[in-house]
Amino acid sequence: MTDLTPAKIESLFTRANGDYLFARWGRAIVPVVFGTDDATLQTVKGAIEAVTLLAGHHMAEHDPELGVNLMVFFFRDWDELLSVPDLDRLVEGLPTTVARLHAADANQYRTFRFDTEGAIKAAFVFVRMDDQMSRLPAADIALLQAVQVILLWSDTAFKERAPLVRAKETAVLDPDIAALIAAGYDRVLPAVAQDPSHALRLFARLV
Repeated sequence: MTDLTPAKIESLFTRANGDYLFARWGRAIVPVVFGTDDATLQTVKGAIEAVTLLAGHHMAEHDPELGVNLMVFFFRDWDELLSVPDLDRLVEGLPTTVARLHAADANQYRTFRFDTEGAIKAAFVFVRMDDQMSRLPAADIALLQAVQVILLWSDTAFKERAPLVRAKETAVLDPDIAALIAAGYDRVLPAVAQDPSHALRLFARLV
């Protein structure tokens, strides 16, 4: 039995400005990972694949429009992003965003691009390996990022409820969040929703 209520589900997709906005991927996910060794690369791609399969979605080797559509960057300092070739063309307002994240001492950030219908068509994930992140196992970081990029969660979604829980020494996906991801990819439901009543439709698929 889930402890998620329609109101709690609604809050997970209600942004800080009060707008309800749900979106899922509208195309196959094609990831690429920068800034890791081969072992961590496989861990990150494995986590993305696992969450994608959980959602009932799919991955591919190539996106016909973009080539790759999920870029994951690991680095030590936000300023490193400013030297990545052409990244400023992919992420609008990159210098301003980097300055804001630097000032906030943030260690992660995600930004999305959408197709004409509003479904996710690309995402960019940035993880700064500060002291806090460096203490986490690579598998935990990978799963956390995969979960947060599979849907367009609210910008405040996981401030009070973490998407991962611990099973002994291993971090696993919260069963309620896992069920919600699967519900979000139900083919009967729209890929994009802006009406809070959508949360009721998600809830109906959890019980």
